[in-house]
Amino acid sequence: MNAMNWLVVLPEIVLLAMALLIAVVDLWVTDPARRLTYWLTQATVVGVGAMHLMYLQSGMTMHGMGGMVVSDMLGHLLALSACVAVLLSVAYAQSYLGPRELLKGEFFTLSLLALLGISVMCSAHHLLVVYLGLELMSLSLYALTALRRDHALSTEAAMKYFVLGALASGFLLYGLSMVYGATGTLGIPGVLAQVASGAAQREVLVLGVVFVMAGLAFKLGAAPFHMWVPDVYQGAPTAITLMIAAAPKLAAFAIVVRLLVEGLLGMAADWQQMMIVLAVVSLAIGNLAAIVQRNLKRMLAYSTIAQMGFLLLGMSAGVIGGKTDLVADAYGSSMFYIVSYVLTTLGTFGLILYLARDDFESEQIEDLAGLARRRPWLAGIMLVFMFSLAGIPPMVGFFAKLAVLQALLATQVTGYIVLAVVAVLFSLIGAFYYLRVVKVMYFDEPVGASPEARSSGVSALLAVNGAAVLLLGPLSGGLLELCRDAVARVLAAA
Repeated sequence: MNAMNWLVVLPEIVLLAMALLIAVVDLWVTDPARRLTYWLTQATVVGVGAMHLMYLQSGMTMHGMGGMVVSDMLGHLLALSACVAVLLSVAYAQSYLGPRELLKGEFFTLSLLALLGISVMCSAHHLLVVYLGLELMSLSLYALTALRRDHALSTEAAMKYFVLGALASGFLLYGLSMVYGATGTLGIPGVLAQVASGAAQREVLVLGVVFVMAGLAFKLGAAPFHMWVPDVYQGAPTAITLMIAAAPKLAAFAIVVRLLVEGLLGMAADWQQMMIVLAVVSLAIGNLAAIVQRNLKRMLAYSTIAQMGFLLLGMSAGVIGGKTDLVADAYGSSMFYIVSYVLTTLGTFGLILYLARDDFESEQIEDLAGLARRRPWLAGIMLVFMFSLAGIPPMVGFFAKLAVLQALLATQVTGYIVLAVVAVLFSLIGAFYYLRVVKVMYFDEPVGASPEARSSGVSALLAVNGAAVLLLGPLSGGLLELCRDAVARVLAAA
């Protein structure tokens, strides 16, 4: 192998080596707080993130391992975002896991292995590599969900996640096998060439795309493949819920782009119709079901389903009438949307973790009652996150939704304009349950004791997270252009 092969996969090699090293080192750690393991994990994530940042700044596109892996702007931007997500997830989780006797070496090792799976998915350029990364991430998350073995609700959530996840992986693998059967190649560029030349067996390919879409919809948590989301979000320990809710969404978006845009763009007329159906159903089920939830984690689960509906709307507006003029804007807006959503989700669950105490989960909406009187700065940060999820300016969530709506309107097609109106109407419905949280914090009478003082480091992270959500909105132009440029380069290299 030449040096280029190793250079392309260097972040993944470092991540794997450090995950194995940390697993061994932790065997000799006797400190209950596991400070050595924690700092080694965080240093690893920071180091790998710095490598992705350097690759991103270079702007180069490289191929390695016989063309099975690609190093490009899109992959490194998503992988860098995933590193930030895992970094914050582990930092927020530490004070929560300790008192519950869940702060074990397995948590840190599995988190790094999940990040490795995400990184592999972001750089995959081969159908088998996509599946390899997906299973590595999924199996790590299944094990993390079951970390609290003596808790019935967590065990039930882990079983549901594993069984339904295995079913979805089967759908995806079957779909990929049909794509291979129709095109005769496993390389994503080869699939694109076969589809473009008309040599692929269209009937088999369309059926394969249906199964691929089903598998991708499950990983995104889009309706009607959303059954696992509320139960897993509620049943898993909150720290693990954050791990599931944030970084994996970036990986799911990555394989959507790799499979559907880089490989099956010639079939866009078929899979975009499926995305429109998934988007509308997700917006409807997510927003309407969230209204009646009293558990905060379950409400945020249905919120996630609705948010994924918005994401899919952007992905459905790229190819219009066989023309690809709007592809970079549409898919770039969806990429910006998922990055913005993950940033907001990190803070939302991070604040729930911060409010939790040894014998108190702080996962009911009523648990936030009177928070503005007890801890006004916490209420202010939560308000920023709720406003962002609801799409209220000047939060980054508003500009993310605006970018997707602009992509729909830019098509100048009546059907897409109607979809934009439907999306706005469902966003208005969604604003109800987000603003209800704000109402409980600011206008309801306090219940129970005030939150205990926590680590000043976590407090600072929450403040930075909130400031990023607040300030990135008006300053979002640079990130949005970076997302569009990343997608444009992917298409130019195809």
